[in-house]
Amino acid sequence: MRVKFAKKGDALIAKIEGELDHHVAESIKSVIDEEYEKKLCKNLIFDFKNVNFMDSSGIGVIIGRYKKIKENNGKVAIVNANKQLHKIIEVSGLLRIIKCYNDIEEALKEI
Repeated sequence: MRVKFAKKGDALIAKIEGELDHHVAESIKSVIDEEYEKKLCKNLIFDFKNVNFMDSSGIGVIIGRYKKIKENNGKVAIVNANKQLHKIIEVSGLLRIIKCYNDIEEALKEI
């Protein structure tokens, strides 16, 4: 599991690679929180283009970041989720609070 970061405007883009599960959830949370604070961003975009698996711990990572970002009046978006990940996101109820977009550019226009 790796996370690469980019900043576009007031959004931090977290490009996650590999599996987002209970083995890496705590370290992913820490790395994203640290980068978010360091880059002084308002919004967060999770790029799941290279994520091949996510369990409930991954949902926890997303919800935790959502709460933190919302406290700063920011928004969270998810982009490039494959069909399997999108189904997990849908079943978990995340779509009620976080939108999924086809790509980063679309998300940047909307958030």
